[in-house]
Amino acid sequence: MKLQFDAMTCQDLEQSSRLEWLETNGLGGFASGTVSGVHTRRYHGLLTSALQPPVGRVLLVAKFEDTLVVDGHRIELSANLYEGAVHPQGYEYLREFRLDPFPTWRYEIGDVRVEKRIFMVHGQDATIVEYEVHGLCKNCQLEVRPLVAYRDYHATTHSNTALDPRFEWEEDGIVSVQPYSCFPRVFFAADFRSCEPTGYWYNRFEYAEEKARGLDAIEDLFQPFVLHFDLAESPKAVVIVSREALPAHAATGLREKERMRRAALRRQAPVADPFVEDLTEAADQFIVRRGEGHTIIAGYPWFGDWGRDTMIALPGLTLATGRFDVARDILTVFAGALDQGMLPNRFPDGGEAPEYNTVDATLWLFEATRAYLQYSKDEATVRDTLYPRLVEAMDWHMRGTRYGIRAEEDGLLHAGEPGVQLTWMDAKIGDWVVTPRIGKPVEIQALWYNAICTLAELAGRFGDAERAAALAGLAARTQRSFVEQFWDAGRGYLLDNTDDASIRPNQIFAVSLPYTMLDEAQARAVVETVERHLLTPLGLRSLSPEDAAYRGHYQGGVYERDSAYHQGSVWLWLMGPFVSAYARVNPGSARMAELVNGMRPHLREAGVGQMSEIADGDAPFTPRGCFAQAWSVAELLRAAAEDCGNKRTGRADVSRERGKIHADVGDGGGRAFYVAGVQ
Repeated sequence: MKLQFDAMTCQDLEQSSRLEWLETNGLGGFASGTVSGVHTRRYHGLLTSALQPPVGRVLLVAKFEDTLVVDGHRIELSANLYEGAVHPQGYEYLREFRLDPFPTWRYEIGDVRVEKRIFMVHGQDATIVEYEVHGLCKNCQLEVRPLVAYRDYHATTHSNTALDPRFEWEEDGIVSVQPYSCFPRVFFAADFRSCEPTGYWYNRFEYAEEKARGLDAIEDLFQPFVLHFDLAESPKAVVIVSREALPAHAATGLREKERMRRAALRRQAPVADPFVEDLTEAADQFIVRRGEGHTIIAGYPWFGDWGRDTMIALPGLTLATGRFDVARDILTVFAGALDQGMLPNRFPDGGEAPEYNTVDATLWLFEATRAYLQYSKDEATVRDTLYPRLVEAMDWHMRGTRYGIRAEEDGLLHAGEPGVQLTWMDAKIGDWVVTPRIGKPVEIQALWYNAICTLAELAGRFGDAERAAALAGLAARTQRSFVEQFWDAGRGYLLDNTDDASIRPNQIFAVSLPYTMLDEAQARAVVETVERHLLTPLGLRSLSPEDAAYRGHYQGGVYERDSAYHQGSVWLWLMGPFVSAYARVNPGSARMAELVNGMRPHLREAGVGQMSEIADGDAPFTPRGCFAQAWSVAELLRAAAEDCGNKRTGRADVSRERGKIHADVGDGGGRAFYVAGVQ
């Protein structure tokens, strides 16, 4: 991945402060910031560590204040926003920022050029910051001032007397601090000339994004010491910030190892295309360890691992990229957490008991399992580990589980209770449920039918003929009821709920999922309606602009933002299902590739090299929410692999097999347009 920004962009403070970079370590820890160097979020920092990977995250070291001293003249390279002022203004010397593959800044001061590079070490709580000076610099020094936060990454810290200002300096160039005993010690390893004690508080940093979101936006940071480097003796300086002491000379080897690892990731891309290779590299940032297995971080900078997001993102992040062992780990971990037939919605960040307040996460598990078998051909894991849990989940859904989730006599799935949000449209402000969808939401029925058909195929494959036949009968009943209750022939689209004719993107899943309950004409009408009302260059709006409840901008405080979250905001991940649905009704069209490629410029708009969570529903579709979202990346990767063709030579062509699971499960009441398995 090589994305470059020139001096004009870098020196435009407003623009460069909106461009965010991200480094991750595969453990839930990360480093992030902006191109300008100004921290605009409380989540920006050099070392955020997951104390109980991938959760329990704390921001330990916020940033470095960098000063270049040339012939006694001090040039500040960093930049900060305080209340009413930006100081210093190092971005004025910034001539280039690039991702190559690590975040790299190039500053120019007269004839002197300074390059700064930041990267994290995969599998370790360590961030490495490297400096290199070029040009005439006979009398040059570098001063590095660490600013520490030592707090929960959702919080802010303020000057106090409880902080321990001391640091320990070992003879081998390692300095360490532990301001609070409840958090781990952090080590700074460097070939510095000297270490000068300071012990200052830097007060009243202002975080513009937090302020705009109506959240706590002011923070104080502690500065324990200054590291001095003589660049006349060596034009390079390096500082390793880590939770375990690493020698400074290890930086070069760690950098090259990480560079090779990322190059190998790009070779795993399902399509030989630079954009898809960029997405494949971006995908790796979401895959992290959980115990002995793996899980998926839903988004940076604030999400943990969520059941719904994990199951939706799994095919694109792991299967399309050939990482079947990771997919197996994730499916095994989450299937093992099923309770009363329900998948956890999330594992809380503090390590508490999982939360089970979701209806769709479990249904997405069925689809993730189907996709895993199709890609990996690992029948043993599916048969011995996953199939029994899917059977258990189906049985619970048939007889009823939490929150009114139960199959009704008509074969459709009811879900919901007052005051609870169970679908992906889950915004809730106090007691106000913004998008109440109690009853039979349309995408839940599409997922339910897909789950029934998937389990029927697996039952037939594994010799469970009686269950396969029963599920085929259920599928037929569900399909008839769905068309009767959801298809609005007059309007030519599907209702969002049995009593809600709002035009929302949820209906697209009735076409995009492998098993569909619609005939070809109905499917085409759904795609056309969604395209006409909801399609944007960055994904699908969550509500038609013609609806009185539509909100075209996602801005303001918590109330304003949450009331717009699913009332018009564009969701980037929905481009994947739309592309799949479009491919189903327009096979062979070049439009699918055009839609995917149309997302390419977004790599340079918000999270550099990443895909955002959402965007405004109105043009110019300004990116909002998390600047790096797992399912946004994943669904583009999956669509590129399965719907756009042109896959790498030697990889199984799953695009031709999408949804065609072959098993004799009896007469499911389908038509010729329905996929094999329930015809």
